[in-house]
Amino acid sequence: MLNAPQILVRCIALAVCTAALAACGQRGPLYLPTDPAAQGRASLTDTVLPNTPAPGTTPPPAPAR
Repeated sequence: MLNAPQILVRCIALAVCTAALAACGQRGPLYLPTDPAAQGRASLTDTVLPNTPAPGTTPPPAPAR
């Protein structure tokens, strides 16, 4: 059976988690930026797989042995 301090701690933890989840993220619709300043930014693919060439580009030549 739960006692008063356990209930209080669980309620506070639930409130903190709820506030953290409600506060994260971007408000409004999602969009892909097309302005020139956005051209040099890393994409999700660049972040997750940093050594993969971007689609539509030729990969760099392999180093000579």
